[in-house]
Amino acid sequence: MYGFSRTLRGPVEQIVSRVTEELAKEGFGILTEIDVQATLKKKLDVDMLGYRILGACNPVLANQAIASDPDIGMLLPCNVLVREEGNGEFTVAFADPEAMMGLARDGLAKGDELAAVAAEAGERLQRVAARLEQGG
Repeated sequence: MYGFSRTLRGPVEQIVSRVTEELAKEGFGILTEIDVQATLKKKLDVDMLGYRILGACNPVLANQAIASDPDIGMLLPCNVLVREEGNGEFTVAFADPEAMMGLARDGLAKGDELAAVAAEAGERLQRVAARLEQGG
């Protein structure tokens, strides 16, 4: 499995705001926000349900990961997906940092350091997901 998710109800802007606030409590900021729904409508005239990708970054953890492997930036930031299900519900899915970092750490001399950073990021994201499920 390469991620974990929670299901929320509410307007998309409210959900994105809640996710952003909860991520901030764990030291993550949003570097990028990609509105796939709007992009596909504009570029391909395709109608689809809401689909946003949030690029979350914890600068301390990112710095540690980059110090262990300068090429790890190809796997950063931690992506969080907010996907509309069509019934008033949204799936908030988190990429599992340990799964993502696992692609890189096997061949590294500093693999243990990278694994520790990924584990810490994963624990923080799991706490975010738990608070979202509990309502904040």
